[in-house]
Amino acid sequence: MPGCSPPEPITLGFVGGISGRGADLGIAARDAVQLAVELRNQAGGVGGRQVSLVMKDDEQSTEVAQRVTRELLQQGAVGIVGPITSTMAKAIVPIVDEAKVMVISSSATTDELTGKDDYLYRVNMSTAEAATQIAQYHLKERPLGPLVAAYDLSNRSYSERWLNAFRTTYEKGGGEVRKAVGFESSSETAFVQVAQDLLATPAEGLLIVANSMDTALLCQQIRKLGSHLPIIVSGWAGTERLLELGGKSVEGVMVAQNFDRESTAPPYQAFRKAYRERFHREPGFSGTMAFDAANILMEVLARQPDPKRVKETLRAAPRFEGVQEPILFDQFGDVIRQIHMSVVRDGQFVVIR
Repeated sequence: MPGCSPPEPITLGFVGGISGRGADLGIAARDAVQLAVELRNQAGGVGGRQVSLVMKDDEQSTEVAQRVTRELLQQGAVGIVGPITSTMAKAIVPIVDEAKVMVISSSATTDELTGKDDYLYRVNMSTAEAATQIAQYHLKERPLGPLVAAYDLSNRSYSERWLNAFRTTYEKGGGEVRKAVGFESSSETAFVQVAQDLLATPAEGLLIVANSMDTALLCQQIRKLGSHLPIIVSGWAGTERLLELGGKSVEGVMVAQNFDRESTAPPYQAFRKAYRERFHREPGFSGTMAFDAANILMEVLARQPDPKRVKETLRAAPRFEGVQEPILFDQFGDVIRQIHMSVVRDGQFVVIR
Protein backbone atom coordinates (compact mmCIF):
# COMPACT_ATOMS: atom_id res chain seq x y z
CA MET A 1 0.00 0.00 0.00
CA PRO A 2 1.25 3.54 -0.72
CA GLY A 3 0.94 4.52 2.93
CA CYS A 4 3.43 1.84 3.93
CA SER A 5 6.28 3.04 1.74
CA PRO A 6 9.25 4.46 3.68
CA PRO A 7 9.71 8.25 3.69
CA GLU A 8 12.12 9.82 1.26
CA PRO A 9 15.69 10.07 2.57
CA ILE A 10 17.11 13.41 3.63
CA THR A 11 20.17 14.57 1.66
CA LEU A 12 23.25 16.00 3.32
CA GLY A 13 26.38 17.15 1.55
CA PHE A 14 30.06 17.08 2.32
CA VAL A 15 32.62 19.45 0.75
CA GLY A 16 36.32 19.07 1.46
CA GLY A 17 39.74 18.75 -0.11
CA ILE A 18 40.25 15.01 -0.46
CA SER A 19 42.98 15.30 -3.08
CA GLY A 20 46.15 17.36 -3.21
CA ARG A 21 48.75 18.32 -0.62
CA GLY A 22 46.41 18.85 2.32
CA ALA A 23 44.17 15.88 1.59
CA ASP A 24 44.78 14.16 4.93
CA LEU A 25 42.49 16.65 6.67
CA GLY A 26 39.78 16.26 4.05
CA ILE A 27 39.92 12.47 4.01
CA ALA A 28 39.72 12.24 7.81
CA ALA A 29 36.76 14.62 7.83
CA ARG A 30 34.98 12.84 4.97
CA ASP A 31 35.31 9.47 6.69
CA ALA A 32 34.11 10.84 10.02
CA VAL A 33 31.03 12.37 8.39
CA GLN A 34 30.34 9.08 6.65
CA LEU A 35 30.61 7.26 9.99
CA ALA A 36 28.30 9.76 11.69
CA VAL A 37 25.68 9.24 8.98
CA GLU A 38 25.99 5.45 9.16
CA LEU A 39 25.52 5.47 12.93
CA ARG A 40 22.58 7.85 12.68
CA ASN A 41 20.89 5.70 10.07
CA GLN A 42 21.38 2.62 12.23
CA ALA A 43 19.65 4.50 15.04
CA GLY A 44 16.63 5.38 12.88
CA GLY A 45 17.83 8.35 10.88
CA VAL A 46 16.70 11.96 11.19
CA GLY A 47 13.05 12.29 12.13
CA GLY A 48 12.45 8.76 10.92
CA ARG A 49 14.10 9.44 7.55
CA GLN A 50 17.34 7.84 6.43
CA VAL A 51 20.21 10.18 5.56
CA SER A 52 21.76 10.12 2.11
CA LEU A 53 25.26 11.60 2.03
CA VAL A 54 26.65 13.17 -1.15
CA MET A 55 30.39 13.84 -0.99
CA LYS A 56 32.33 16.32 -3.12
CA ASP A 57 36.05 17.00 -3.48
CA ASP A 58 36.78 20.72 -3.67
CA GLU A 59 40.31 19.88 -4.89
CA GLN A 60 41.49 22.78 -2.69
CA SER A 61 40.41 25.18 -5.42
CA THR A 62 38.00 28.04 -4.78
CA GLU A 63 36.43 27.64 -8.23
CA VAL A 64 35.86 23.92 -7.70
CA ALA A 65 34.52 24.51 -4.18
CA GLN A 66 31.94 26.95 -5.54
CA ARG A 67 30.96 24.58 -8.36
CA VAL A 68 30.51 21.49 -6.19
CA THR A 69 28.58 23.49 -3.58
CA ARG A 70 26.13 24.55 -6.28
CA GLU A 71 25.92 20.91 -7.39
CA LEU A 72 25.05 19.80 -3.88
CA LEU A 73 22.29 22.39 -3.66
CA GLN A 74 20.94 21.27 -7.04
CA GLN A 75 20.95 17.69 -5.75
CA GLY A 76 18.76 18.69 -2.85
CA ALA A 77 21.24 18.92 0.03
CA VAL A 78 19.49 20.50 3.02
CA GLY A 79 22.75 20.98 4.91
CA ILE A 80 26.48 20.70 4.25
CA VAL A 81 29.47 19.68 6.37
CA GLY A 82 32.68 21.43 5.34
CA PRO A 83 34.74 22.92 3.84
CA ILE A 84 38.00 22.06 5.56
CA THR A 85 40.16 25.10 4.91
CA SER A 86 39.41 28.76 5.53
CA THR A 87 39.96 29.87 1.94
CA MET A 88 37.42 27.33 0.64
CA ALA A 89 34.90 28.30 3.32
CA LYS A 90 35.19 31.96 2.42
CA ALA A 91 34.58 31.08 -1.23
CA ILE A 92 31.29 29.23 -0.69
CA VAL A 93 29.64 31.44 1.93
CA PRO A 94 27.91 33.74 -0.62
CA ILE A 95 26.42 30.68 -2.33
CA VAL A 96 24.95 29.08 0.80
CA ASP A 97 23.82 32.47 2.11
CA GLU A 98 21.79 33.00 -1.04
CA ALA A 99 20.32 29.49 -0.80
CA LYS A 100 19.78 29.80 2.99
CA VAL A 101 21.30 26.35 3.53
CA MET A 102 23.32 25.74 6.69
CA VAL A 103 26.98 24.77 6.47
CA ILE A 104 28.92 23.54 9.50
CA SER A 105 32.69 23.47 9.05
CA SER A 106 34.97 21.32 11.16
CA SER A 107 38.18 23.27 10.71
CA ALA A 108 37.77 26.56 8.80
CA THR A 109 38.84 29.23 11.29
CA THR A 110 39.57 32.46 9.40
CA ASP A 111 38.71 35.68 11.20
CA GLU A 112 37.34 37.04 7.94
CA LEU A 113 34.21 35.01 8.76
CA THR A 114 34.10 35.73 12.49
CA GLY A 115 31.15 37.76 13.76
CA LYS A 116 29.30 37.45 10.44
CA ASP A 117 25.56 36.85 10.25
CA ASP A 118 25.85 34.14 7.62
CA TYR A 119 24.95 30.47 7.10
CA LEU A 120 28.36 29.16 8.15
CA TYR A 121 28.79 27.72 11.64
CA ARG A 122 32.17 26.42 12.84
CA VAL A 123 33.08 23.90 15.53
CA ASN A 124 36.71 25.08 15.61
CA MET A 125 37.49 28.44 17.19
CA SER A 126 38.75 31.43 15.28
CA THR A 127 42.27 31.78 13.94
CA ALA A 128 43.00 34.86 16.04
CA GLU A 129 41.76 33.32 19.28
CA ALA A 130 43.79 30.14 18.78
CA ALA A 131 46.99 31.92 17.73
CA THR A 132 46.67 34.37 20.61
CA GLN A 133 46.35 31.60 23.19
CA ILE A 134 49.35 29.78 21.69
CA ALA A 135 51.50 32.92 21.78
CA GLN A 136 50.52 33.48 25.41
CA TYR A 137 51.51 29.92 26.26
CA HIS A 138 54.95 30.31 24.73
CA LEU A 139 55.48 33.64 26.43
CA LYS A 140 54.55 32.40 29.90
CA GLU A 141 55.24 28.68 30.07
CA ARG A 142 57.75 27.83 27.34
CA PRO A 143 59.68 30.98 26.36
CA LEU A 144 61.58 30.67 23.09
CA GLY A 145 62.99 34.14 22.50
CA PRO A 146 63.12 35.72 19.02
CA LEU A 147 61.45 33.68 16.24
CA VAL A 148 61.45 33.49 12.45
CA ALA A 149 58.35 32.24 10.62
CA ALA A 150 57.30 30.54 7.39
CA TYR A 151 53.70 30.52 6.17
CA ASP A 152 51.72 29.08 3.26
CA LEU A 153 50.35 31.68 0.85
CA SER A 154 47.83 29.29 -0.74
CA ASN A 155 45.56 29.43 2.34
CA ARG A 156 46.14 33.06 3.24
CA SER A 157 42.75 33.48 4.91
CA TYR A 158 44.14 31.21 7.61
CA SER A 159 47.92 31.46 7.50
CA GLU A 160 48.39 35.24 7.31
CA ARG A 161 45.82 35.91 9.99
CA TRP A 162 47.20 33.16 12.25
CA LEU A 163 50.69 34.59 11.92
CA ASN A 164 49.55 38.17 12.45
CA ALA A 165 47.55 37.30 15.58
CA PHE A 166 50.44 35.27 17.01
CA ARG A 167 52.93 38.01 16.20
CA THR A 168 50.81 40.77 17.74
CA THR A 169 50.38 38.90 21.02
CA TYR A 170 53.94 37.60 21.11
CA GLU A 171 55.50 41.01 20.54
CA LYS A 172 53.12 42.73 22.94
CA GLY A 173 54.34 40.28 25.58
CA GLY A 174 57.99 41.09 24.91
CA GLY A 175 58.77 38.47 22.26
CA GLU A 176 59.85 39.12 18.69
CA VAL A 177 59.15 37.64 15.25
CA ARG A 178 62.13 38.87 13.29
CA LYS A 179 61.20 37.64 9.84
CA ALA A 180 58.29 35.98 7.99
CA VAL A 181 58.84 34.02 4.78
CA GLY A 182 55.81 33.27 2.60
CA PHE A 183 55.75 30.37 0.15
CA GLU A 184 53.28 28.82 -2.29
CA SER A 185 52.27 25.24 -1.47
CA SER A 186 53.16 23.20 -4.53
CA SER A 187 55.08 20.15 -5.67
CA GLU A 188 57.48 22.67 -7.22
CA THR A 189 58.22 24.49 -3.96
CA ALA A 190 61.93 24.53 -3.14
CA PHE A 191 61.75 23.94 0.60
CA VAL A 192 65.53 24.00 0.90
CA GLN A 193 65.42 27.63 -0.23
CA VAL A 194 62.64 28.44 2.24
CA ALA A 195 64.72 26.83 5.01
CA GLN A 196 67.80 28.77 3.98
CA ASP A 197 65.82 32.02 3.98
CA LEU A 198 64.56 31.29 7.49
CA LEU A 199 67.94 30.36 8.92
CA ALA A 200 69.65 33.40 7.39
CA THR A 201 68.11 35.51 10.18
CA PRO A 202 69.44 34.82 13.70
CA ALA A 203 66.68 33.51 15.98
CA GLU A 204 66.06 31.17 18.89
CA GLY A 205 63.04 29.38 17.46
CA LEU A 206 61.10 28.68 14.26
CA LEU A 207 57.38 29.00 13.55
CA ILE A 208 55.66 27.22 10.62
CA VAL A 209 52.07 27.87 9.50
CA ALA A 210 51.33 25.30 6.80
CA ASN A 211 49.70 21.94 6.11
CA SER A 212 51.19 18.71 7.41
CA MET A 213 53.01 17.74 4.20
CA ASP A 214 54.70 21.09 3.67
CA THR A 215 55.52 21.41 7.36
CA ALA A 216 57.17 17.97 7.35
CA LEU A 217 59.19 18.75 4.22
CA LEU A 218 60.30 22.09 5.60
CA CYS A 219 61.32 20.52 8.92
CA GLN A 220 63.41 18.00 7.00
CA GLN A 221 65.29 20.74 5.18
CA ILE A 222 65.81 22.75 8.37
CA ARG A 223 67.37 19.75 10.10
CA LYS A 224 69.45 18.83 7.04
CA LEU A 225 70.95 22.31 7.19
CA GLY A 226 72.13 21.51 10.70
CA SER A 227 69.68 23.64 12.69
CA HIS A 228 68.48 22.29 16.02
CA LEU A 229 66.28 25.27 16.86
CA PRO A 230 62.93 24.46 18.51
CA ILE A 231 60.00 24.47 16.08
CA ILE A 232 56.39 25.54 16.70
CA VAL A 233 53.74 24.62 14.12
CA SER A 234 50.13 25.74 13.80
CA GLY A 235 47.27 23.34 14.45
CA TRP A 236 46.76 22.90 10.70
CA ALA A 237 49.85 20.67 10.57
CA GLY A 238 48.99 18.56 13.61
CA THR A 239 48.00 15.31 11.90
CA GLU A 240 49.44 11.82 11.79
CA ARG A 241 50.74 12.62 8.34
CA LEU A 242 53.20 15.07 9.89
CA LEU A 243 54.66 12.18 11.87
CA GLU A 244 54.70 9.79 8.90
CA LEU A 245 56.40 12.21 6.51
CA GLY A 246 58.55 14.11 8.98
CA GLY A 247 60.12 11.18 10.83
CA LYS A 248 63.01 12.20 13.06
CA SER A 249 63.00 15.74 11.69
CA VAL A 250 59.77 16.56 13.55
CA GLU A 251 60.91 15.21 16.92
CA GLY A 252 60.36 17.93 19.51
CA VAL A 253 57.99 19.92 17.30
CA MET A 254 55.28 21.67 19.35
CA VAL A 255 51.68 22.04 18.18
CA ALA A 256 48.53 23.40 19.82
CA GLN A 257 45.00 22.39 18.82
CA ASN A 258 41.41 22.41 20.05
CA PHE A 259 41.75 18.64 20.30
CA ASP A 260 42.91 16.40 23.13
CA ARG A 261 44.52 13.24 21.81
CA GLU A 262 44.52 11.77 25.30
CA SER A 263 40.87 12.53 26.09
CA THR A 264 39.22 9.88 28.26
CA ALA A 265 35.71 11.21 27.61
CA PRO A 266 33.48 8.15 26.95
CA PRO A 267 31.84 9.65 23.82
CA TYR A 268 35.27 10.31 22.31
CA GLN A 269 36.55 6.84 23.18
CA ALA A 270 33.45 5.27 21.60
CA PHE A 271 33.86 7.39 18.46
CA ARG A 272 37.59 6.70 18.23
CA LYS A 273 37.00 2.96 18.57
CA ALA A 274 34.32 2.98 15.87
CA TYR A 275 36.47 5.11 13.54
CA ARG A 276 39.53 2.88 13.97
CA GLU A 277 37.48 -0.26 13.35
CA ARG A 278 35.88 1.27 10.25
CA PHE A 279 38.92 2.97 8.69
CA HIS A 280 41.95 1.38 10.43
CA ARG A 281 43.58 4.66 11.48
CA GLU A 282 43.25 7.48 13.96
CA PRO A 283 40.58 10.13 13.36
CA GLY A 284 42.85 12.98 14.49
CA PHE A 285 41.55 16.49 15.05
CA SER A 286 39.96 16.80 11.62
CA GLY A 287 37.97 13.58 11.92
CA THR A 288 36.89 14.30 15.47
CA MET A 289 35.63 17.79 14.68
CA ALA A 290 33.92 16.67 11.47
CA PHE A 291 32.11 13.96 13.43
CA ASP A 292 30.84 16.65 15.81
CA ALA A 293 29.85 18.91 12.91
CA ALA A 294 27.85 16.17 11.17
CA ASN A 295 26.06 15.17 14.35
CA ILE A 296 25.16 18.77 15.17
CA LEU A 297 23.70 19.26 11.70
CA MET A 298 21.65 16.06 11.93
CA GLU A 299 20.46 16.89 15.45
CA VAL A 300 19.22 20.31 14.35
CA LEU A 301 17.42 18.80 11.36
CA ALA A 302 15.81 16.28 13.71
CA ARG A 303 14.52 19.19 15.79
CA GLN A 304 13.49 21.26 12.79
CA PRO A 305 12.83 19.40 9.52
CA ASP A 306 12.41 22.62 7.53
CA PRO A 307 15.96 23.35 6.24
CA LYS A 308 15.10 27.05 5.84
CA ARG A 309 14.63 27.27 9.62
CA VAL A 310 17.80 25.47 10.68
CA LYS A 311 19.64 28.69 11.41
CA GLU A 312 16.97 30.06 13.74
CA THR A 313 16.78 26.66 15.45
CA LEU A 314 20.53 26.71 16.06
CA ARG A 315 20.32 30.22 17.48
CA ALA A 316 17.50 29.25 19.82
CA ALA A 317 19.37 26.22 21.23
CA PRO A 318 23.09 26.73 20.51
CA ARG A 319 24.62 24.19 22.92
CA PHE A 320 25.60 20.67 21.85
CA GLU A 321 27.57 17.83 23.37
CA GLY A 322 30.72 17.25 21.36
CA VAL A 323 32.59 14.00 21.81
CA GLN A 324 35.33 15.74 23.82
CA GLU A 325 33.70 18.85 25.24
CA PRO A 326 30.46 20.86 25.01
CA ILE A 327 30.15 23.09 21.95
CA LEU A 328 28.43 26.43 22.47
CA PHE A 329 27.83 28.63 19.45
CA ASP A 330 27.48 32.38 19.78
CA GLN A 331 24.91 34.31 17.75
CA PHE A 332 27.23 34.23 14.73
CA GLY A 333 28.01 30.51 14.83
CA ASP A 334 31.48 30.94 16.35
CA VAL A 335 32.87 29.04 19.35
CA ILE A 336 35.57 29.22 22.01
CA ARG A 337 37.29 25.94 22.85
CA GLN A 338 40.13 24.67 24.98
CA ILE A 339 43.69 24.67 23.66
CA HIS A 340 45.75 21.51 24.15
CA MET A 341 49.53 21.68 23.70
CA SER A 342 51.34 18.64 22.30
CA VAL A 343 54.94 17.80 21.48
CA VAL A 344 56.26 15.08 19.17
CA ARG A 345 58.16 12.46 21.18
CA ASP A 346 59.34 9.13 19.79
CA GLY A 347 57.17 9.54 16.73
CA GLN A 348 53.97 10.29 18.65
CA PHE A 349 52.04 13.37 19.74
CA VAL A 350 52.24 13.70 23.53
CA VAL A 351 49.88 16.11 25.28
CA ILE A 352 51.81 18.38 27.66
CA ARG A 353 48.99 20.76 28.64
